[in-house]
Amino acid sequence: MSPESNPTLQALSLVGADMREVDRVIQERLHSEVELIGQVARYIISAGGKRVRPALLLLMCGALDCEHPQRHSMAAVVEFIHTATLLHDDVVDESTLRRGRSTANEVFGNAASVLVGDFLYTRAFQMMVAPGDLRILDVLAEATNVIAEGEVWQLMNMHDATLDEAGYLRVIRAKTAKLFEASARLAAILAGADAELEARCADYGQALGAAFQVVDDVLDYEGNATELGKNLGDDLREGKMTLPLICTLRHCTPAQAEVIRDAIEQGNTERLDDIIQIVRSCGGLSDARRTAQAEAQRAVDAALALPVNQWSKALVQLASALLERRS
Repeated sequence: MSPESNPTLQALSLVGADMREVDRVIQERLHSEVELIGQVARYIISAGGKRVRPALLLLMCGALDCEHPQRHSMAAVVEFIHTATLLHDDVVDESTLRRGRSTANEVFGNAASVLVGDFLYTRAFQMMVAPGDLRILDVLAEATNVIAEGEVWQLMNMHDATLDEAGYLRVIRAKTAKLFEASARLAAILAGADAELEARCADYGQALGAAFQVVDDVLDYEGNATELGKNLGDDLREGKMTLPLICTLRHCTPAQAEVIRDAIEQGNTERLDDIIQIVRSCGGLSDARRTAQAEAQRAVDAALALPVNQWSKALVQLASALLERRS
């Protein structure tokens, strides 16, 4: 699909040259004397994806007229932290498919995936000292810690069919949105922005990340495996009570609710087709998308408070386009 026909790609194309430089930094800093580290790291990083988090940092730098020489390295740091979480997540979740191909743990084994994830974390921390700014270290260290807390919260919530929307949002704001928030905040720090402007950038990142995750969870029941690049029903098998299911339980019949609760508590996908039909027919998807709409609007409002230029307009476009996402 061309950038002209895809609003997300159109927004991201604005930092295309910058992202090529980020790719160069990534390849350079993946080097290790240990051959397996390079093999596993390159396998997952080369799997593709839009790399929204580093692109967000660069778009925000553009919006703030920042050409800090370390912006590409900090964008690579963000991608390394994200990739490390993916390696660990796939082991914890026992996932077998990501971005349309076998996960790293499926190809190289759990031990290699965990250890290479550790390598990426530590390489990221080596790189983040380069700008010589303790605020950058503070933001990224906190983000990494909060993400880990979010992972543990999610683990504690597995197979809990009583999880409500507030509990769900607490997890995704830690597990997913925190790195989006840190990416946007880093741009403000590199730009030397004042506290008020930095807060607007952080608000944009957090809201964008939350909307991104809600839409991702909607697509687990609305999309198809080929488009998504993952197995439909993975969340259900893992016992994850995501927002579409939480919303569905507000409207469905007691018998339908029992089917959903049993599947979550047992991690059973035998009635996946029935559950997808229940979620679609009882308004779970539309309710969840309304939550995504609210988060996306919060991101748009934050972006509209930034200096007006082509990059801030792209940030508005990126948030608005999330609601049209189908893969």
